Amino acid sequence: MDQDKAVDAEVDTEQLAQRYRSLVEHTPDGIVVHERGIVVYANPATARMLAADSADQVIGRPLTRFVHPGSVPSMVDRISRLTTAGAASEPTEMELIRIDGEIVPVETVSVLTAWHDHLAYQVVIHDLTAQRAAEAAQRRAEQHFTTVVSQLEEGVVVIDRNGRIESANPAAVRIFGTDERTGELIGATIDELPLILLDANAQPLPASRHPVARTLATGETITGYVFGVDRHDGQRRWLSGSSRLLNPGDSDSPAVSSFADITEFRASRSQLEFQATHDALTGLANRSLILSQLANALAASEDLPVSTVLFIDLDGFKAINDTLGHAIGDTVLQIVAQRLQRALRGTDLVGRLGGDEFLVLLSGRTSRVDLDSLVPRLRSTMAEPIIARGHRIEVNASIGVTELETGDNRTPESVLHDADLAMYRAKPTGRREGTSLGRRPTNTHAS
Repeated sequence: MDQDKAVDAEVDTEQLAQRYRSLVEHTPDGIVVHERGIVVYANPATARMLAADSADQVIGRPLTRFVHPGSVPSMVDRISRLTTAGAASEPTEMELIRIDGEIVPVETVSVLTAWHDHLAYQVVIHDLTAQRAAEAAQRRAEQHFTTVVSQLEEGVVVIDRNGRIESANPAAVRIFGTDERTGELIGATIDELPLILLDANAQPLPASRHPVARTLATGETITGYVFGVDRHDGQRRWLSGSSRLLNPGDSDSPAVSSFADITEFRASRSQLEFQATHDALTGLANRSLILSQLANALAASEDLPVSTVLFIDLDGFKAINDTLGHAIGDTVLQIVAQRLQRALRGTDLVGRLGGDEFLVLLSGRTSRVDLDSLVPRLRSTMAEPIIARGHRIEVNASIGVTELETGDNRTPESVLHDADLAMYRAKPTGRREGTSLGRRPTNTHAS
């Protein structure tokens, strides 16, 4: 009975040993056994790692033949500390030398273990070549990314979960107008920087309402928003930005905010819009803007934003151009434009239709009493002598008036036409009073 148990135990031991040998032979890590400095066993993975044709090219050779000289002293020190069977060293990185002379970075663990009834050192070797290559590739990618980002004209800022700036490229520093060494940016929150955030309407924008705060809170990617910054040097810069998580799959990911300076573009667009809607000579609203404002007023269902339209024509202006020249004529038009703007409220719209014709849209409600006093005052203001290049010039104006009513079904062009007719009735033919009142065609009359 005892003999049967002994046989079974022996079989089990042999099977276990066979499984261990199979594991060692097929593991991707190298396994080497050395005693007294000579390699006595090397598995196939070790042969491949050392560029050997087979393990026979390794077995029987000094261990130091395959260890880089720089790694030998620390290796000897490690294994000298292994004094009892089963003792193992800490995982340690070192370098091996292949048969063809190439260097292999590895991580090793040495174990003092029984080997054919005596102690030897078994070494498990993990090849770090692929890992080092991946690390090098990552470093190159990071360096490439850093180089590219640092050269961008677009500002790039990385903000952590607490709203603090982790990194900022040179463009961001330049746009924000902060310290050139980024010292004022890194580690600071937006609230701590010497600048004020503005929304697209130039109103103060709390950092908690900035789109990057929403990205940090929700993970949402936001693009194409416009915001402004008032810098400590007094400059206001307008920016077009986007924000997204740096690592979308990571709930603790910081956000990256990128933004382009559109200050000049915004100013250029505003200038183009102004030029498209204003008279080049006087800076007043042009016919297009006048008609647009009239259309909005006529479309109002209750309180009219415009109550009255004044059509103003300069009497005898053609003679000024013919006798004194167009340059002086242009000066007269500019002065008349300035006088009209000064004589009216800031909410009233003053425009030039062309030539010597001007138009005024009076805002809000205007009583007949106010209107009867306003028109003579405007005529008197424009009649004051103008000194242009040594010439004393007196300009009289004829003013036609048409009032708008709630539910007025006229078109903007019809309103201008009625005001024009009223102005012609006010012309000083037969020395008539230079004011005429025109409403809808059925109510148009001269005063």
